[in-house]
Amino acid sequence: MQFFGRLVNTFNNVTNLFSNPFRVKEVPLTEFASRKQVKWEDRIVLYDNSSAHSWDCLLLNPQNQTTAFRLFQVGNEVDANEHFDLYVKQLRPFYESYRDPLPLETLQQLVDCFRSHPSWSLAHIAVEVGLLESFRHNHILSCINSNSSDNECTPVHLACQKGDLECLQELVEQCHARLDLTDKNGESIFHYAVRGNNPNIIELLGKRSTAALDHLNDEGQSALHLACQLGKEEAVLSLLKVDAKCNILGVLGYPIHIAMKHSQKKCAVALLDKDINQIQFVDPRYGATPLHWARNAEMTRLLIEYGCEVNAISATGESALHIAVRRGRFDCTMVLLTHGALPNTKGKDGNTPLHFAMKSDHLETIKALIVFGGDVEIPNDLGETPGLVAARTSKGANRKVLLDLLKCIGTERFHPPGSAISVPSPSTSTFPERLPPPWSINQKLEFHDIIHVSAALSTLMKKTDVVDSAAEANRTQDRVLSLDGGGVRGLVLIQFLIAIEKAVGRPIRELFDWVAGTSTGGILAMCVIHGKPMDYMRCLYFRMKDEVFRGSRPYESEPLEDFLKKEFGEHTKMTDIKNPKVMLTATLCDRQPAELHLFRNYNPPERRGKSRFQTSTFQAMTKPEDQLVWRAARSSGAAPTYFRPIGRFLDGGLLANNPTLDALTEINDYNKYLIQNGQGHRVKKLGVVVSLGTGKAPQVPVNSVDVFRPSNPWELAKTVYGAKELGKLVVDCCTDPDGPCVDRARAWCEMIEAHYFRFNPPLEVDVMLDEVSDTILVNLLWETQIYIYQHWDEFEQVVEQLLNP
Repeated sequence: MQFFGRLVNTFNNVTNLFSNPFRVKEVPLTEFASRKQVKWEDRIVLYDNSSAHSWDCLLLNPQNQTTAFRLFQVGNEVDANEHFDLYVKQLRPFYESYRDPLPLETLQQLVDCFRSHPSWSLAHIAVEVGLLESFRHNHILSCINSNSSDNECTPVHLACQKGDLECLQELVEQCHARLDLTDKNGESIFHYAVRGNNPNIIELLGKRSTAALDHLNDEGQSALHLACQLGKEEAVLSLLKVDAKCNILGVLGYPIHIAMKHSQKKCAVALLDKDINQIQFVDPRYGATPLHWARNAEMTRLLIEYGCEVNAISATGESALHIAVRRGRFDCTMVLLTHGALPNTKGKDGNTPLHFAMKSDHLETIKALIVFGGDVEIPNDLGETPGLVAARTSKGANRKVLLDLLKCIGTERFHPPGSAISVPSPSTSTFPERLPPPWSINQKLEFHDIIHVSAALSTLMKKTDVVDSAAEANRTQDRVLSLDGGGVRGLVLIQFLIAIEKAVGRPIRELFDWVAGTSTGGILAMCVIHGKPMDYMRCLYFRMKDEVFRGSRPYESEPLEDFLKKEFGEHTKMTDIKNPKVMLTATLCDRQPAELHLFRNYNPPERRGKSRFQTSTFQAMTKPEDQLVWRAARSSGAAPTYFRPIGRFLDGGLLANNPTLDALTEINDYNKYLIQNGQGHRVKKLGVVVSLGTGKAPQVPVNSVDVFRPSNPWELAKTVYGAKELGKLVVDCCTDPDGPCVDRARAWCEMIEAHYFRFNPPLEVDVMLDEVSDTILVNLLWETQIYIYQHWDEFEQVVEQLLNP
């Protein structure tokens, strides 16, 4: 029994421990008939229950003689007297201003508020609890503009923060509360309204008080600054609606800077839609534009779309690219680079973004800057090249990068200031002096040796001799450029074309007489003849991929078609540009077997025998002068499972992923047609053929391509696997741009004594046609760049042939 007694006592103690002595409760008055009344003030009575060691405070209701509300039940007299005096002082105006007795829930809110906010006035409490009738009571009305002692905010501030529009209207319209007061932090009613969740309050205040609208608090923020910081889009819109100023300069800058700092896209959009000139605002500390403040790719892209200058320099001498690289924001770096940011801009102390990338040892950023033209030869004000910076600060990541680079291009001719190492005299050759091959370099080369080396990626690609225009006009040999298909791997083609342009010093359009392309190569072929800069196309491909390859396969055609229309014009015809001659491959899929079709910017030659498919069964082909450029490019790139066919055309890669042989056949037919029609003087000998690939995927082992009739579940699984592998093998064989296709093209060129060059970098990983990862694509370009240097001897030969009239 003793055990159960102790258990009951313990239970009672725990119950008392977790009970709330200040919970308001309705109780019968009969329970207090025999108890002693200690204090009595109007309707509030304090009872002493000596036997239970408790003091109870009751609120009586004159209209009800049977029950009352117990306001608290405490265990000592000191607490009882203290809270009784507090309740007597604070509670009376509220029950007096109510016609009916106060509800239990309202009483609970009031007494809780008394204890939690002892410094609040009656007006503050009325706002917090939402007792609008109380504002008519003289005691409450007398403190309508009072400040609380904790943060010195007024009841109006509190109503704004609560978002209580009805309460605010009562204060403003009936009580005539002041709207120009601030709290101890200098915050106005608009600051408090921003923190609330009712934008209508801002609009109400804006109609009645504009003096506080743009007021700066002690932290140098207006209400608009604060709304941008907190990401309150609706508050921003409401502030702008009541004419809050966007050009109020705070401690950190303008509201647009705050929106960028806290990556609040919707707020930034609202601001820029109000005043587009904000993209030019500079902050007071750094003299930086909003683009310098962008912290992620989304915000960076947003500002660029609104027209912010990508290469704007801050007062500290830095571009947005400097900031993005220094802060390690790879996604921002890629957006800036793909929108034309200059990677070699010198900033503070003469540092380029590549100097910062080397200091931070961020491998992907280093690669991105270099493949977008970053020059590792540029010294800063201390004479340090990015290579030297890396040598002093790297912990391993760019060590391998730079050593691999050294193995590819040899030891450069650039050394630190004051170095005693002699510098070889410049070569008298048209091309940069070739350095010792990789195997002749000291195999024990250590990282500290890089201090004496600045690995210069751009050294080999210097502008060479300019060909005389008269000699060019007398050229007797044709030059052919062939571009493979490969989706977004067309970036490889672009990198090759940039290398050729820089080495020759002339646009690709002026270097070739015939350009053939398939799929992405077809799109780039049209870019070539339209004279679009390849640097621009590289940026465009990075931007385009996110728009085109959105969702799941097959992708919507509209983004791709919109891109083509924008770049080539919606009504541009194939024959609008005559030279160089271009041909795009496509597959006619309205017949079986399918047939290769060439979109041309010239009238095709008439073959001796018409195709067996050219019958009345099939619709006649559109003439080149009636073919739209964007439709031709779209037809060439209608890769099955990636995009839907366009009319009767599928991707040309199904029949000619490497269009070299098809281009040579077309040129041969064209020349024969000229000769047969007495125009043999227009025929030129084929002199050079340059074939560019989009990267060679690594070979992987195949376990089985056996397809047979299964006799049990295990054999069924093997058959399914074999069929899958066989299907991939067949597709890869049909669309393979290398192997026998290249051998045949090379043999053909050798027979007619034409120079044939094939460039196609082997890839470490298989890059998909619809790859969207910036990191993977930067590595793709990096591998291409390394491949170019490894095969620079062949590139020299290409340049010589292209420059030879």
